[in-house]
Formats: sequence, structure tokens, C-alpha cells
Amino acid sequence: MFRNWIYLLLASSVIASVSGCANVDANLDYIRSGDEVHRAIGARSLDNPEADLEIPDVAANLIADGLSVEDAVKLAMLNHPRARAVLLNVGMARADVVQAGLWSNPTLGLSVRLPEGGGLSNIEAGIAQNIANLWMIPARKEAAERDLDRAILTAARELVLLAIDTKVAYFNAVGADESLSIAGDNVALTQQLLQISEARLEAGTVGSLDVNLARGQSLKAQVDFRSARLDSSNALRTLATMLGLTVLADELVLTDPLPAPTVRPLDADRFVEIALEARLDVRAALEATEAAAAQVEFELAKVWSNVEIGLSIERNARRAQQDRKILADTVRSSIANRGFTVPTIETPGQRRLARSQRIESILGPSLSVTLPIFDQNQAQIAKAKMTYLQNRALLDAIERVIVQETHGAVDRLATAWGLAKLFESDVLPQAQRTLEISEATYQSGQATILNVIDAQRSLLETRRSNVAALQSAAIASVELERVTARPMEQLLGQSESQSPAPSHESMRMKPVED
Repeated sequence: MFRNWIYLLLASSVIASVSGCANVDANLDYIRSGDEVHRAIGARSLDNPEADLEIPDVAANLIADGLSVEDAVKLAMLNHPRARAVLLNVGMARADVVQAGLWSNPTLGLSVRLPEGGGLSNIEAGIAQNIANLWMIPARKEAAERDLDRAILTAARELVLLAIDTKVAYFNAVGADESLSIAGDNVALTQQLLQISEARLEAGTVGSLDVNLARGQSLKAQVDFRSARLDSSNALRTLATMLGLTVLADELVLTDPLPAPTVRPLDADRFVEIALEARLDVRAALEATEAAAAQVEFELAKVWSNVEIGLSIERNARRAQQDRKILADTVRSSIANRGFTVPTIETPGQRRLARSQRIESILGPSLSVTLPIFDQNQAQIAKAKMTYLQNRALLDAIERVIVQETHGAVDRLATAWGLAKLFESDVLPQAQRTLEISEATYQSGQATILNVIDAQRSLLETRRSNVAALQSAAIASVELERVTARPMEQLLGQSESQSPAPSHESMRMKPVED
């Protein structure tokens, strides 16, 4: 009997040790998410958001010699708390995969009942394991793995959007700085006009009205400069926020200018194909649909969710024997036999033989099944199928939006490039020549100061519009990167390629069978 108890304890220990070997290690999943980010924007995210890195030192090194667009994206990926937070969702999804692959714990039962008057107690013990895990774990783990893939893509998508927002903030800061520089040039220009008008007033060639008009323009230019300085500081603070920095934003030195316009043919249909294949939200929605399909299989497997087999043992109770009184037994035996009679006394061998013939314990298998008579998990199965259909509809909705988003991004980029090129080649030189002519004719007395003021105002607005056009072109290129999930350099290279892209129809989900 004691040997049986030892076997039960050993079986329990083995099952507990096997279940305890599970370990949650999401390092490879973090790397997978980083690879997706690198393919989309050309930069990498944290390889392990659970580790404590010397991020402040990395940030100091990146901003020490000035910050480029590439450095800004790299710093945002490493230093922004949101980047670490979204990656930890991947680790949580990996934990769910590990949990989905674990067997349920065995059940150990024990009851002890003491007989009245003393003696050996009645003991019942059993250990049972739910074998429904055999058909439930594969479907449950499949659903968890699909959710993990979706979490990896979703995290990568959020990091890509963080990088895109960082680029936009960078170009906005550069554009604001360019506008500040233009405002400073305008202050100098209006000061020069004021000096010319004052010199001509002293010479008696103009009246005080010209001086007042020139002074008014100079004061307005100073007001515009202060407003531009505030806009530049705000843009730098926005960029510093995207970088996760706590240093003063005015200490940032941006080294990359606004990109020069590049007029090149853009194949919108080709970009749509790239976006449908590369967009992380499309792939995440596809994985969500896969997970929903696996969840349907899991809910079907849960119809028989409790089937336990095990081993049970029972030791029967035995009342304690009272102490034997030999003298009294002799008297009773003598009276019964009407003569002196010695009572019956068992030998040790006879007692051992009697004990060996008694059944003290019973050992055997056990089976427990919850019969799915009333609850066959119908509601959860129906809900899982509806979730699957819902995810398919959401995937289709995303694909339709991508078509319009991509065409719109291409249109905006082509327009911005053309507008910036027009300012560079025609509009800006024309405004500059107009100002030079008006200044020369004013100094010679052939034009009034109003002509010069109007020319200055026109040049100022033209320079501002030129910066706005360059800024719009830069942001439009970033927007095209966002809608296609590919870097601009790769997009321009692929747009010229004639090799056909794989059809997105191959990624479509098949309907779930009833």
C-alpha cells in the first residue's frame, strides 16, 4: 500500500516539474518587431525593452554634433517612452503563447474518515488529469501565436508612426527656423530702407511721410521676427517631445535642411500594390483574422472541455481489537464445555495468513466526463465566428482606404514638388529682381517708397511661401512613406522597376467552415 502512495507522489512531482519548465522569453519577438520597423523606415527599435539601457548617454552622443533626420528617428526609437511601452505588448503576447501551451494542473484528492471506537481509518485518495488538453491546446496555441504575430506587427506599426511623426516634427522645426531666418533678413532689409529714407530726408529729396512709412515697416518686421522666434521655439519643443528629451529644446541643432524638390514620375498604382503588401496594419489585420479563425477551432474543441482520467486508491477502515482476557476466556470455554477447556489461541503464522487474505486497499483507474448535454458552447462558437467575419470586414475596409490614401499621397507629393520647383526656378527670382529694381528706382528718385515697400512685402511673402512649399514637399514625402510603409529611397527605386508584385489575393483568408 505504501508503495502505491509513493507512486502517486512521484507522478505528481513529474507532472509539476514538467509544467514548471515553461519560460517566457520574448527577445526573438522584439527582434522580429525591430526588423519590421527597419524595413518600413530604415531604423531599428529597441532589441529588448525589458532591459535597462544607458539611453541618456546614447541621446547625448546623438545630439552632441547636431541632429540629422536619421539621428532624430533613431533617438525617438530608443528614447521615447512610448516606443518601450508598445514593444512590451509583444512580450505580453509571448506570455499568452506560453500560457496557451501549458497543460492544466492535475487534481489531487484525499479524504480520511476515522471509525468510531478507534482503529485504522478509511482513506480515499486519487490523482486525475484533464486530457481535454490533447485537443484543446493545439487550437488554443494556434490562436495565441496568431495574436502574437498581430502584436508584433501592431507594435511595429505604432513605432513606424512614431518615426513618421518625428520626421514631420523635424521638418516643421527646420521650416520654422527657415521662417525665423527670413524674418531676420526682413528686419535687416527694412532697417536698410529706413536708413535710405532718412538720408534722403536730410538731402531734402523726400518728405517725412517716407520716413514714417519706412519706420512702420521696420517695426512690423521686428514684430514678425519675434513671432517667428516663438514659432521656432515651439516647433523645437514639439520635436524634443517626440524624441523623449528633457533638455532645453533651444539647445537642439538641426543639421539637415528641407529637401530640395525632385520632380520625378510617380506610379500611384505601383505604390498601391506596395502598400497592400507592406502596410503593417494590413498584415496585422490579416493576423487578427487568422487568430479569429483559430479561435473558432478552439471554441469547437471546448465542447468536451472536461475529460479527466486518473488513479484512485482506497484503504478500508478496521475497528481496533480489544485486549484479550485469557482467564475470562478460559472460564467461559470451560463452562460451555462442562470441563476445564483452554481457549483457542492463534499462532503467529495463522495470524499472518489471515491478514494476507484480507483486502485492505483498492487501486484502480478513474474517469470523469462532463457531458455536453445542455451547454455545448454554442454561444461562444457563434461569437467566435462573428468575430472572424468582423475581422475580415475590417481587413477589407483597410485595403479600400489604402487605395485612396496612396493616390492622395502621390497627388500631394507631385503637386508639392512641382510647386516648390516653380518657386525655386521662377517665382522667387522674379520677386528678388522686382525688389532690386524698385530700390534702384527709389534711390534715383524715379519711384516712391510705396513701390519699395510693396516689393519688400512681395519678396517676404514669396520667401515664406517657398519655405512652406519645401516644407509641404518634405512632409508629403514622409506621408507617402507612411501610407506605403517603405522608405522613400526604396519607393523611388521600386517605382521604376517593371517586375510584377505578388498578388495580395494570396493573403486573403478562406472562409471558416461551419
